[in-house]
Order: sequence, then C-alpha cells, then structure tokens
Amino acid sequence: MNRFRWIPAVVVVAMLAGCVPSFKEDTEVLKDTDETESVIETTIIPSMQLNDNYYRTLVPYKESASRGLVVSNLYTKYDIKEVEEGLMRLSQNVYDTDNYYFQEGQYLDTDTVKNWLARSNQNQDQSEELRGLNPPDVDANGTALDPVTRAQEAPIYLAHVIEQNYLVKTDDNKVKLGGISIGLALNSIYYYQKEQYGDTFEEPIPDTELEQKGKEIAEQVISRLRQRPELQDVPIVIGLFKQAANNSIVPGSYFSFSVSDKGQNALGDWQGINEKYVTFPMSSPEALYRDVNDSFLKFKQDIDEYFSNYTSVIGRGFYQNNTLRKLSIEVPIQFYGTTEIIGFTQYISGVIMQHLPVDVDIEVSITSINGAEALIIKERNEQEPFVHIYDY
Repeated sequence: MNRFRWIPAVVVVAMLAGCVPSFKEDTEVLKDTDETESVIETTIIPSMQLNDNYYRTLVPYKESASRGLVVSNLYTKYDIKEVEEGLMRLSQNVYDTDNYYFQEGQYLDTDTVKNWLARSNQNQDQSEELRGLNPPDVDANGTALDPVTRAQEAPIYLAHVIEQNYLVKTDDNKVKLGGISIGLALNSIYYYQKEQYGDTFEEPIPDTELEQKGKEIAEQVISRLRQRPELQDVPIVIGLFKQAANNSIVPGSYFSFSVSDKGQNALGDWQGINEKYVTFPMSSPEALYRDVNDSFLKFKQDIDEYFSNYTSVIGRGFYQNNTLRKLSIEVPIQFYGTTEIIGFTQYISGVIMQHLPVDVDIEVSITSINGAEALIIKERNEQEPFVHIYDY
C-alpha cells in the first residue's frame, strides 16, 4: 500500500535527500575574511547534512560576488540550475562532502566576470587579467567581421563563468579556503542577426571545436587566478559545460574537467564526464534509451486511458555513464477538484510501480494552473513511492 500523507512541504525537502538527517549541535567557528588585515568574523557550521551528496553551507550565507549574472547569460532555466548543481557534483571528485563546506564564489566579482565574457578587442584598455576571453570580431587590420564570417570563424564560445568556494576547518577552530571550482559555460550554438532587428540565425559549434576552445580558455583562467596571492596554494577545479539550445526543455551538461593542484600554475590531465539529459517520450530512440522509452510510453498510455483532459506528459532522464540515474516527470492537469486530484495521484503512484524502472530515482510533479498539486517520489529500489498532496 502506498504511503500517502498530508504533510508540510518542508518535510518533503528532507525526504528528497534520500535519508533522515542527523541533528547535532551546530559548530561555531571563526573565519578569516581578510587575510591582509586579519579581520575575523564568527560563522556557524550547521550540523545537519541531508546525505553524502550534499555539502554543508556556512551560516550566515554569503551570496556570490557575481550574483545575478547567470540569469542573464544562460539561455534556459534548466541550464541555470544544472550549471551550478553539476559543478557541485563534479567538485566531489576533489572535495569530499564530510570535510569541506560550501560557499558561493567570493573572488570573481561582477566586473571581472563581465570583462572575461567580452571579446578580446572590446576591452583592450583593461589589464591583461581582465581582458575578454572570447575571440575578437575584427580581422588583422582591425576591420569588423561581417555577421556570417563572425558566426563561422569567431563565435562567442564562453557564455558564463561560475565560481564555487570550498572551505575546511582548521585545528584552531577556524575555517579557511580549501579550494575553488570554476565552471565555464560554453555555447553549443551561436545565434546572430545579419542586420539589426532582422531574423535570428543559428551557427552550431562543433563539439571538437568547443572542447578545444574551452580548454584554451581554461588555461587562461588558471593563469589569471594563480596571479592572486590568496589563490596560489589551493586546488582549483575547472569544468567545461556545454549549454543546450535556447529552446531546449532539458539542460546541457559538463563534459570534461581538470584540476590544478595547489601550488601548480597549470592544469592537470583532462578527464571526460559522461552525463546527459534526455527527453521522453522519443519518436526514434537510440538503443541506449529504447527500453526506458517503451516503459515511459506505457506509463503515458495508462494516464491517457484514465483521464482525457490533461495536456501532456514530459519526462526528463538523467544519465551517468550510460545508465539512467533519475527520471523527472511533469504531468500538467486541467481539473481542479481535490478528490479528483487525490484519485489521479493515487492512480499514477500505482502506474509508476507497474511500468517504470525499479532501480531509478523517480520524481513526478502534478501541476495545474494553480501551481503544484501533488508530488510523488520513488527512490531507487524502494518498494513503494512517497506521495504528497499540497494543502493550500
């Protein structure tokens, strides 16, 4: 029998983490905020850690020094979310979640990031550390390239730079910087206009070219970061993120990362990342996705037979190393009665267990024009889902 409860939404957040967190006393420590002036502030290490996939975050929470730019620089809300979560996920290869604490980036401010995202000929009056990392849009004689030539030979590769800081606790009850991670969000498609207010055209950037340019930019970023005294003796992780198209309903993903060990001025070997988001159902699925796609179609067909007045069912699968890890499903509905929503939610809970893979984390969100109506969570290898009906 499915677990079915009316509970506050905050409890659902804890359930999503996959375990019951342990509650201990928070730890109060000191944090060096300005090494040159020895300014000290008190900060708190929270005791609660949802599970090993999450870093604890210091309190009070410090916002990124370049906060807000990610919204304007990336195409979709899916990329905005994944470029940060994916960087945190790959950072776990270097910074373990037991001994490192998360903080938003404090070293790359808004002006620095904006300067780095410019073309190299657009801010030549800046110091070498602040000049644009994207290719110039002029030829050797300084003549502006026409839009088509610019799109084919000098597109904007670097769309955004994300910074995350990872701190460690010292023996004298302080926390200090233990390492940083940098995400370089790269454009997979260059959008341009041949004339002002004209039609928008697309120029796809080949994967090999994108990877090559991304690695070249990463080397420049490492060189610039190592010029800062406070960043010379900490490891730096750099990940390359391929942004999805501007009309995509799934995010892009990180495809490669490298580490510059503390004290080193260059990056180490690059390591590939095999992660991908896909949409279900597919009309012509590759062999890798065929079984899951067939299961999703059966799931969708059962929903079609139960109710005819819903709009569509969309699934987003997250694959790691060619294995499905998570399946998120959105079911928008058009009916509003509470009993109808309860009945529909109970029915879907059973259909999940009947058709969808057992060894996959599954999340089903049922929504209407009023917002979220119900949430169903089925953790991998669990025998029954957890169901939550929102009580407004």
